[in-house]
Order: sequence, then structure tokens, then C-alpha cells
Amino acid sequence: MNKIGIFFGPLKGSTNRVADKVKAELGEAAVLVPVKDASTKDLEKFDKIIFGISTVGKDTWDSEFSSNDWAKFLPEISKVDYSGKTVAIFGLGDHITYAQNFIDFMGILGKSLLENNAKIVGQVSTDGYEFESSEAVIDGKFIGLPLDEDFEPELTDDRLAGWLEKIKPEFGL
Repeated sequence: MNKIGIFFGPLKGSTNRVADKVKAELGEAAVLVPVKDASTKDLEKFDKIIFGISTVGKDTWDSEFSSNDWAKFLPEISKVDYSGKTVAIFGLGDHITYAQNFIDFMGILGKSLLENNAKIVGQVSTDGYEFESSEAVIDGKFIGLPLDEDFEPELTDDRLAGWLEKIKPEFGL
């Protein structure tokens, strides 16, 4: 069985905690890969990939984006042809403070993956989410699983469990 690469960032925060939960659920089938030091070679090792990404507020992207783990890794994503790869995404965001751009960065990542032939699984209905707009909504659904650990942490485990059950068959589990 091919391993599933769980590429996540940043370290030591909510995204890391959710990545740990995904790894615990998938067990030996999965490997955690922090994006901080990852490269295209790391991506090319896996035919099954889960990305875990957080969204800092859009107002801080321009000023702080260069220090974000994903700032270095996002260009690596666009260098890979994802033909034949199965990809899922979970994204963390704040639906209260950033209701106008809720989990936008998950959408930016998803669009980059689609441009490079990724088969993305695990889209989620917008039902049950409160937000004004999001770049992560594509064809009426979130491109991946949105989670809000700031204002809805009590929903994370159930949302994550339902999403994992949905994507497991896509990953051969």
C-alpha cells in the first residue's frame, strides 16, 4: 500500500493538531510532512496527498506571508504534475473575524492543484457554515474541509470524522 503524505503547516498550532488527528485516524497508512522544509521531491513520493493549511487574515498576507511556512512551499506545489494523484485538503480559518475571506488560502491552494491536474476529493457542502465569502468555494462547495478552531472547536472532531469517512475510500482505505 502506498503511504498517504499529510503535508501541513504551520507547526505547533491548530493545523498541526488537526494533522495529528488525521494521522491518528489513518494510522500506518499516513506520514506527516511539515511544509516548512518540504520540496517537490517530497510531493513526488506520494500518489495520495492530504494538505492541511491555515489561513491568516488577508490583511496580513502581504506583510507576513513571506515568513509563513506556506510562502516557501506554495511555489513547490505548482512545479508538480498531479496527474494520477489523489488529493484532499483541510483548511483552518476564522469565520467571525474573517467572514469576508473565510479559508481563502485553502481555495488558493486548491486552484493551484487543479491547474496542475490534481484529482481533488473531499469537497464539503457550505451548509452549516456561516461566512460572507470564500475563495475556497468552487462549484458551490468548499474544495476541502473548513474548520474553525477559534470559534467552533466543538465541531472539529465531528466534521473531521465525517470528512475522513468520505475520503478514505478515495485513498483505498
